[in-house]
Amino acid sequence: MEPSKSSVQPTHAVISWLPKLRREVWILAAGQLLLFIGQGFTLVYASIYFVNELGFSPTQVGLAQGSMGISGTLGRFWAGNAIDSQRLGRRGTLLLAAAIAALGSFVLAAANTYPLLVAGNLLLGLGISLYWPATLAATTDVTTPEHRTEAIALTRLADNLGLGVGALIAGQYIAMSGSYPLLFLSKGLAYLVFGGVIFWAIAETRPTHTTPKNMFQNWRQALSDRHLVTYLSGNLFFTVYTAQVSSTLPLFLANFVPGGNTATGFSEQVISYFFVWHALLKILLQLPVTRWLRPVSHVNVLLGSLGLWTGGLFLFWLVGLVGIHTAALALAAFAFVAVAEVFYAPSASALVGDIAPVPLRGVYFALESESWAIGFLIGPAMGGWALDHPAVLGGNLWLALVFSGAIAAIILILLRQQLRADALPANTPAPSSQS
Repeated sequence: MEPSKSSVQPTHAVISWLPKLRREVWILAAGQLLLFIGQGFTLVYASIYFVNELGFSPTQVGLAQGSMGISGTLGRFWAGNAIDSQRLGRRGTLLLAAAIAALGSFVLAAANTYPLLVAGNLLLGLGISLYWPATLAATTDVTTPEHRTEAIALTRLADNLGLGVGALIAGQYIAMSGSYPLLFLSKGLAYLVFGGVIFWAIAETRPTHTTPKNMFQNWRQALSDRHLVTYLSGNLFFTVYTAQVSSTLPLFLANFVPGGNTATGFSEQVISYFFVWHALLKILLQLPVTRWLRPVSHVNVLLGSLGLWTGGLFLFWLVGLVGIHTAALALAAFAFVAVAEVFYAPSASALVGDIAPVPLRGVYFALESESWAIGFLIGPAMGGWALDHPAVLGGNLWLALVFSGAIAAIILILLRQQLRADALPANTPAPSSQS
């Protein structure tokens, strides 16, 4: 009948538009959605809670959050070989990551002293150091190069959807009750649920034909790859920028912005709306923009992302100066950053997956994740110090980050020249000589 035909066609069109990916990628994305709903519970509010409710200084909170980078740096050195090993592999490393991150969240829920605050962040940093490289290695294992950016985009879509939902729920909950510790408990439970999804629904994806080498040999081979080393140098700037958005920016918007809806800035509820707007844009744009950018080389996409980042950071600087239309400027800044992250995430991870030899995927993604650990070691401490010293730097931190983008651009252009000189287009797999 004609009505039934018309009702089936739109559904078929939607299904055909979705990327054709293996079942494991969709299951990983579903697990990450649950996990990042929990992550969203504390994304906006952690620094505000520890400064405004518990009385720690911004520098103390920045150093405590930066300690995630210390445990993350150490954890990633072990994670690379664990992910490539026969004993743990991708699946075992993900299970261990979920357990450690859940424990860290529970410690933060009870963190009424500075040692507990540091301990919770150290555990959370260790769990995350295992989680990200294992997830990216597993995703790369089950995708072909032509679909890799879309597979990674799907996982990022799940991340952003979870963060947006979590931040919105948390913002409304705090507005009604103000009970921050329950948010950390919920975050820990989300990690445990994610671990359950991995345990019951995901089999090991590590290629069985790979033969692991000595741990130091693996790291030496990876660090001798000039494409990887150049990429990591440029990637560090992106990680520092992201760390500022998640750690420094909420406190800046709450305490250092004229023209907000409070005496010092914006309320937690309004700040949550900014982050939900940021997440919503990434949710709506991630898959279509990734598909649109698929013909463009990964390095050129990263350069485009860098340009958007500098625009967003410049607008954040203006937010701290202008007393009128402050909310509109903040929304525009979050929009720039959202599109920058939509550009960045799939191409950055796919580039690493392309140049990584199959037996060393865990090590390569661990090194990429290492740049995130360093970024989150530097970023929160630098941001907390800047807010504690408004006469020296203060809101001009955002302007300083804008100027740093010129250095990042030079590094990315150098990487593009290296790839072209070695006849390695950024959207194709590495030649066998690298492996």
